[in-house]
Amino acid sequence: MTNILAKFKKVDTLIFDVDGVFTDSSLLVTEEGHLLRIMNARDGYALRHAIDQGYTIIIITGGNSAGVKTRLEGLGAKHVYTAVKDKWKLCQELMQKGLIDPSSSIYMGDDIPDLELMQHFPLTACPQDAAPEISDISDYISPFKGGKGAVRDLVKSILKVQDKWL
Repeated sequence: MTNILAKFKKVDTLIFDVDGVFTDSSLLVTEEGHLLRIMNARDGYALRHAIDQGYTIIIITGGNSAGVKTRLEGLGAKHVYTAVKDKWKLCQELMQKGLIDPSSSIYMGDDIPDLELMQHFPLTACPQDAAPEISDISDYISPFKGGKGAVRDLVKSILKVQDKWL
């Protein structure tokens, strides 16, 4: 744990997947075909606090939910990418633009669509209930499940190490 805390001292950019990270992966399908998700308000508070402290927050999801985008942008996230087919390709583009420096970034994902991306990042995290393929390669496994405080746990852990949590 000490080694991971030392790595957390360098983080200034947090990159997140949505489903399974901000949510518990459940989808409520309405009769009209809309897909509804539940997000944790405490995760939202931590995200807002990190933004207020000057951290760059990047959200990359394969999903295409206007509600998710509205929620995350409402918290202050300026870089919300939805309907992304190739997360690694997008990250490479963001690196070329100078938005992501892998040496000071952490990526939190939970399932197979995150696997390739996570193999290219030097610092990775996942919720407690991530797919085994993801938890096996994660540097930090939150004791919380996706949608149940994993985002807050990661944000709080990083900010505490940097003396920026409350």
